[in-house]
Parts: sequence; structure tokens; C-alpha cells
Amino acid sequence: MDPAVKPAIPSADLESFAAHLKSSTHILALLGAGLSASSGLPTFRGVGGLWRNHDATMLATPEAFDADPGLVWQFYSYRRHMALKAKPNKAHYALAELAKRRANFVTLSQNVDGLSPRAGHPASQLHLLHGSLFDVRCTAFYCDYSEKDNFTDPIAPCLAIPWEGPQLEPASTDKTGAEAASSLYAAIRLPEGHKGELDISNDSVPLPPINPNDLPRCPKCKSGLLRPGVVWFGEALPKDTLEAVDDFIATSEKIDLIMVIGTSARVYPAAEYADIARQKGAKVAVINTDRADTPRLQNGLQCDWIFEGDAGVIVPELLRSVIGDV
Repeated sequence: MDPAVKPAIPSADLESFAAHLKSSTHILALLGAGLSASSGLPTFRGVGGLWRNHDATMLATPEAFDADPGLVWQFYSYRRHMALKAKPNKAHYALAELAKRRANFVTLSQNVDGLSPRAGHPASQLHLLHGSLFDVRCTAFYCDYSEKDNFTDPIAPCLAIPWEGPQLEPASTDKTGAEAASSLYAAIRLPEGHKGELDISNDSVPLPPINPNDLPRCPKCKSGLLRPGVVWFGEALPKDTLEAVDDFIATSEKIDLIMVIGTSARVYPAAEYADIARQKGAKVAVINTDRADTPRLQNGLQCDWIFEGDAGVIVPELLRSVIGDV
């Protein structure tokens, strides 16, 4: 988008929000996948919520991992790879800057892509409800191994994204190295029009076969499979994360503002935070691409502001009166 082009926010709404933000000290933000869509990451929700021909939510379960750990790891390795290629957008940076200027601004993120931490969002003010793609833990019953911020890509050689074009091929007969050198030069001199890595989210692209023995293994117990450190459907949400947010709300005499960004916030417990904040006096601002996809507040109450459009464009403009340009 041209930097000179301003988002189409009604001026009266922008002014009233900016005035309230300037006077707000206790602020809560709830982030969803729509925030990172502006960085080019798929949401895997609603229309288009498929990875290849799989319902993405059906791959996000312990049962799916037990049945086919290779497929589930291919899905998550792809997501790790795409998240590492993506860059935080201006909304991520704007929220990080607001956190640095408002000590009592707490963010609860449903995103697992790591973009908020990479934007410099203070860790003490950022709580990850669903974990992170870059955390891993052992699945062995008696092993407690876990690791944070593992950015190895691919996390195992068998999970490398396949490439289009010449590939390295070991020589079967040549002992001089000539065939190996020729294979190397052919692989690095890509032909004109070469497109690079293949899009394995497209089910017309064959997935490389996976030997379960080649999947990431626990370095501690040496036998357990590692799994992504995200919260799958049917699993408990992190207790310390929920307690941190609940403590912030409970110890705040008043909440001035809650921003619901890139999510409908209709799945509990995230869904209840807008109501809880409202009960403590908060005004509710929603930033989403679909005006109808907003939190359903109790007693038929309405949100105070609904800003429809790209969060990556709208959020920096909304916060500009406090943080300046990002």
C-alpha cells in the first residue's frame, strides 16, 4: 500500500478513539489470525481453511498426531517455514510500541506464528494463549523435555520443503568427484523461469514420503517423538497464561479499553474477555475485515467502535496519536 494513502476510517470514529486511547491507562488487546494475514500468513479459518485437502483443524489434534505424525509434522513444518519467511507488519510494531509506552497494556494473542515477539513486543506484556510454532516438547509419557524458540528450519531434514528444478544426485559409479561436481553445478545454476521451492499446501504437489524414524526425536530421552508446542483442540490452555491475564483484570480497578483485533472472539475463553473488560468499564474496539464478525457481548450490548479492514493498515493509524509513526 502507498504510504501516503490513509486507511478509510471515518474521521469522527478515529478522533473519538484517539481521545479515549490518550486517556487510557489500563488496556487489554485480544489478537487473532487476522492480524498476521496482513503479513501474508493464511488463517486456516473459515473459507479456505484447508491445507492441501485436509481440514486444518483436524490436523491440530493429538489423535491426528498419533495416527500420522509425519503428515502433522509436514503441516506444522510448513507453517514454521512460512512464519519464518513472513515479516511482522506495522500493526505488530504499533502494538509493541504501545506496550512500551503503557505499562498496564496487556495483550492476549491466539496466534502461534511468533510475529509479535519478533516485532519487539515486551514478553512480560504478551501472553500466548495457544503456544508457539517454535516451541517443541517430547511426547514420551515419562519425559518432561521441552524447548522454546527453536527456529531450526527444517527442524528435521526429512521435513525440508522440496524444490522445483535440478536436485543433487549422488554418483553411483564415479570415484573422482566429477559427477558430484556436475550435479552440484546443475543444482545451483537454476534454469530461467525457475520458481524455487514448491508449494506443498497445494494438494497437486506430491508430499515427500516420511519415515517416522526420521522425524524430530527428543535429545533427552532419545526415544520420544518431539511435537509442536502448540495447544491442540481438546487440550488444556496454559494455566499460567490464563492466570496472568486474569490477575491483570482482577487487580485493575478499571479497564479503560479492550481492542479485539483480527478475531471474532467467539471461542471461549477468549470470548469472555470482552464482556469481563466491559464489566470493568472498558470501551470495546473491534478491528476486523468483516464487520459482521464481531464479539457477541452480553445483554445485547454493542461494541463502541468497529473498524472494518486490514488490521495491518488500521491499527497503526488508530494508535498514531500515542505512539507516532511506525
